[in-house]
Amino acid sequence: VQLQASGGGLGQTGESLRLSCAASGNIFPINIMGWYRQAPGKQRELVAVITSGGRINYADSVKGRFTSSRDNAKNAVYLEMNSLKPEDTAVYYCYAYIRINDYWGQGTQVTVSS
Repeated sequence: VQLQASGGGLGQTGESLRLSCAASGNIFPINIMGWYRQAPGKQRELVAVITSGGRINYADSVKGRFTSSRDNAKNAVYLEMNSLKPEDTAVYYCYAYIRINDYWGQGTQVTVSS
């Protein structure tokens, strides 16, 4: 199983960035897909996850600003990040729960300047 993430980069406060992630390999069924992040000196935390049925769970810190979506036909998940804040700066990891295992992408840096 491979999770290939793209997007992210550098943004300013109030701007928007978008992350994409596609899964490949022995990936059926993909129960949950989503995003976590890890800021320097902090633990990895949930950002948004989507079940195969479409239920989305967001971290309180991103509710109303971030929108995650999933394309089951493409085995892909997306994260639209709006109204970015400096505290959103972190490495963002694509995540998938497939059968009974956790899988992680390589991480993509998002840096928000004030």
